[in-house]
Amino acid sequence: MARENRFVSGPCLMSVDRVKPESVMNSAVVLLAGLLTLSAFMIPPATAKSESMGAFLGAVDTEHPGWFKESFLDFEQDIEEAAAEGRRLVLYFWQAGCPYCNALIEHNFAQRDIAEVMQSDFDLVAVNMWGDREVIQVGGRTFTEKTLAAALRVNYTPTLLFFDEARQVVLRLNGYYPPDAFRAALTWARNGADNSGDFSEYLANVEKQGANPQLNPQPFFESAPHDLSSDDERPLAVYFEQPNCRQCDTLHQKVLIHELVKAQAEKMRSVQIDMWSDAPVTAPDGHATTARTFARELNIQFTPTIVFFNRVGQEVMRLDGAFRTFHTQGILRYVNDKAYLEQPSFQRYLGTLAEHWRELGLDVNIWSYDLPVSQNGKAVVVH
Repeated sequence: MARENRFVSGPCLMSVDRVKPESVMNSAVVLLAGLLTLSAFMIPPATAKSESMGAFLGAVDTEHPGWFKESFLDFEQDIEEAAAEGRRLVLYFWQAGCPYCNALIEHNFAQRDIAEVMQSDFDLVAVNMWGDREVIQVGGRTFTEKTLAAALRVNYTPTLLFFDEARQVVLRLNGYYPPDAFRAALTWARNGADNSGDFSEYLANVEKQGANPQLNPQPFFESAPHDLSSDDERPLAVYFEQPNCRQCDTLHQKVLIHELVKAQAEKMRSVQIDMWSDAPVTAPDGHATTARTFARELNIQFTPTIVFFNRVGQEVMRLDGAFRTFHTQGILRYVNDKAYLEQPSFQRYLGTLAEHWRELGLDVNIWSYDLPVSQNGKAVVVH
């Protein structure tokens, strides 16, 4: 979540449904030009604040472990110091109240094997994506923490950048990776020149148990063969997935099933691609390729990853971490509304969106699968 809201956005017309949480299905759809009706409740117009501010739930402040490196934020110096001790530098972008950062600290770093590898093989430096401390980036340029985050296009927290001894980023993790995937990332990042192939191939070989051996279908997915170059007014969403992928199962069974997310997904042209398939694909720029090659061209390293393109075939956003319902619908809405044209910071956009809904008296929970937006304990769908 963004700590400050500097961008005010939102459609002039908006509709809200109240749904049962157990089914997340249909209820009332009403235009928000005058009044929004939620069952027996009356919601003021979108331009007016509700008498009762909605709750903001799911944010968690986290204490960083004592083994994080205390740095003067001169990253070339940090890389040299780490290399002298046989370790590598990791930059960890975080923000206050971020539940995904909390999961990294309390779910990943709390596991002994992960904590031991982090301390023995890496120097981790925390960078507040909204901070004002001066940073000397690799190459000698000076930034503040927040301008560095913007320059590196940090859209999600946590984001981790792993540097090698030659000052090159060998691995970037955007968003939260669950423990098994994170273990694989650490092994990959510390092996250096011993690595062969792509990280995505390495991660795909990590043992996965209890996952669906088939791709998860959705009614809004287009059928093969896939020509991604066709002219369409709608944004294009390409879902890179694979069989035996537990996070893919979570995306479909816990996130895309929610009407708040589905309402946004159905506004897009959506294509599902098995990233290891040799099926023919026509890329957005018109060149013929295969699914596997296309995934490699886009440096897809984690499944699921959703890459969003505008109508002229330019990538405008990607979702490549384990996100829950509120953030997922926010990403889809950000692309559908072309909000990136006015607000390049997704985090600021999302923070303003949450604030806007709370002013309407709606509760926002950024960590809940079932009740990301609700009123009186009932799930609400904002179109």
